[in-house]
Amino acid sequence: MRAVLDTNVLFPTILREILCDLAQEGRFTALWSERILEEWRRAALRIGPDAGAVAGAEIAMLRLRFPDAILPDDGQAVIDLNFPDPADRHVAEAALAGQASLIVTANLRDFPQGLMAGLGLRAIHPDAFLLDLFREDPASVTRIVRAACDKAVAMGGDMTPVQMLKRGKLPRLAKAVGG
Repeated sequence: MRAVLDTNVLFPTILREILCDLAQEGRFTALWSERILEEWRRAALRIGPDAGAVAGAEIAMLRLRFPDAILPDDGQAVIDLNFPDPADRHVAEAALAGQASLIVTANLRDFPQGLMAGLGLRAIHPDAFLLDLFREDPASVTRIVRAACDKAVAMGGDMTPVQMLKRGKLPRLAKAVGG
């Protein structure tokens, strides 16, 4: 399965770590565009120059880790469609260019179901996406979640995997992993 990861699922470190580790294990093919990565960098810069520098380094590492993930987003196929936020057209463009069936995003309202279906796409919240992957292979997802938590704790965090997932707005996955 091929899925475009929207900016809002790449920017949060824990969520990005979990998604990318699952992609690295072959659970799905992660895709994005240059514009998605640039949106991430700009969002981090709004926090401050240090956060922007960290995002730049994380983006560089992501490019090395997934060299085939970057897709074009030229805006031609969906230019005339009425997106709630026209600035999100490029995400659908990237999905079409990458022959992805899914857009993983926390902003479902920006990708209406009817509009997406007409393009042969489906927008899915990261909690639902990860829960689907958990149902397919609970052991792998649990291991990856625990590894992300261990990494966060090693960097000074202090939370359980369930707390981490709830904080990351993944309550259904938290319940599945914790239960």
